[in-house]
Amino acid sequence: MRVTFDQPDARRLAYTVVLGQAAVTVAVALASWAVAGLKASESALLGGGVGVASNLAMALLGFTRSSGTDAYKALHAFFIGEAAKIATVIVLFTMILRTLKVSPLAMFVGYLATFGIYWVALARALPTPGDAPAERV
Repeated sequence: MRVTFDQPDARRLAYTVVLGQAAVTVAVALASWAVAGLKASESALLGGGVGVASNLAMALLGFTRSSGTDAYKALHAFFIGEAAKIATVIVLFTMILRTLKVSPLAMFVGYLATFGIYWVALARALPTPGDAPAERV
């Protein structure tokens, strides 16, 4: 089984993941508020926000329109996007932990909850067993 994506589909999937992560962040923040109060809710929003912001940086830089012209440009853009994602996570967590009083558990739960969206997006992007096989290129 082979799954292929062209550049617009990959870009659309990346932005869909970011939107899904934002929705999960809000849901986790609301659950944190109901369970542990306002500080936990704010912390979960901040943690999820780090995940959303870092993946948005990856989507913006890794899936540029010009990166679809050849494999080298696509790989280069993807590495730039991934480096920006990692740098964004480091900078934002450092700023949050140095300047704000947060609930660390709620913050990291908010951040980790954003990773579940990758699995949902992957499951939706892969063909189901009854689908016709992809064309060979």
